[in-house]
Amino acid sequence: MKRKLLNSLITCIAFGSLHANNFQVKDSLERKVVFIIVDGISADQLKKADTPNLDAISEAGSFTEAYVGGGKGTYSETPTISAVGYNSLLTGTWANKHNVWGNSIESPNYNYPTVFKLFKDSYPSRTMAVFSSWLDNRTKLVGEGLNETGNIELDYHFDGLEHDTINYPHDRERNFMKLIDFTVADKASEIIKRNGPDLSWVYLEFSDDMGHGFGDSERFYASVHFEDNLVGRIWEAIKSREKNYNEEWLLVITTDHGRSPNDGKHHGGQTERERSTWIVTNLKDTNTYFKEDKPGIVDILPSLTDYLKMDVPSDIRREWDGVSLIGPVDAYGLTAQRVGRNLEVRWKAKTSGKAHLLISKTDEFNKGGSDQYELLKTVKIENGAATIPFRRLPKQSFKLLLETPNTTLNTWVVDDNQTN
Repeated sequence: MKRKLLNSLITCIAFGSLHANNFQVKDSLERKVVFIIVDGISADQLKKADTPNLDAISEAGSFTEAYVGGGKGTYSETPTISAVGYNSLLTGTWANKHNVWGNSIESPNYNYPTVFKLFKDSYPSRTMAVFSSWLDNRTKLVGEGLNETGNIELDYHFDGLEHDTINYPHDRERNFMKLIDFTVADKASEIIKRNGPDLSWVYLEFSDDMGHGFGDSERFYASVHFEDNLVGRIWEAIKSREKNYNEEWLLVITTDHGRSPNDGKHHGGQTERERSTWIVTNLKDTNTYFKEDKPGIVDILPSLTDYLKMDVPSDIRREWDGVSLIGPVDAYGLTAQRVGRNLEVRWKAKTSGKAHLLISKTDEFNKGGSDQYELLKTVKIENGAATIPFRRLPKQSFKLLLETPNTTLNTWVVDDNQTN
């Protein structure tokens, strides 16, 4: 990544003043999306690695550092663990909502729908695909065929090779994952080039295994270079589709967590390096939030739904912890903190105009129900703050919304004084 960082920064500066509506493509083109998770690479490691394909995609599009882990020290703090990160991307929420706290994926809360469920609800006849070196991504996170997900079915999938010890004999240093990742990426490239699924997820694991085994080492950086080559194969398939079909593709590549600060072998905690991630996309016209701030992994879902023009119900959008990286964004980073007898509400403003603060005393959405919101106060976006006397607020936990013309933000005020 190191050779193209300067070009990426220059690109960000040059396009920083563009209005977010510039992400629109020609109406005559059919939009399709591929998102790739390359496991366990912190932002500083990406910058040190030799990644010519990610460099080329960044130069054509955009690059930003990003984060995982939710609100550090708050109710939404989220373990920097693989499956937890995947589900934060898939649902646009942190673990306190989607309820995946580890790689065992014991009890996902499917009331927070994944991007696949939202896509199928919006476009029942369009196609979806998962290409993964981990079977649970499809069967547990996406929840294919489960009653709780509406028996969602994928049109294409290629996964489960980690259970094939005949063709992929397991070795202690986990080099078998290198062959699995190659096979997964090869199949993804083939299906994308030939069939062009409308929404695809590709997951590659080998880099994380090398991180656990060898930490910050040449062997780890070689694995990042290897994964970069696989991303390049998928990128070539996308360009082939765009050349030969009436299509416009969005490609988003990211990672699920960083690595431990001392040696790079571990993750799961809340150190800055473990929370440190990145996003690479072929889209040049990202918004000012992407260019000027540090997005979270939860911001990817709203970006995909915007790009694909998906019709997402307002009650679902009100639960998202992320905002779009390609559409207009009026504000982000809503927080609420008790200060004396008042609740101090703050946000980071990106524009001006009126917004509404709303409150709900219930959390029925979490159980599959709906919540009723009432207007608390009308505020000016540009002020970035509002003060609410506690006499006007319920004594128990409640949910707070900031709704602007283009953005909906939420935070919780909880009994134990931990707030987002």
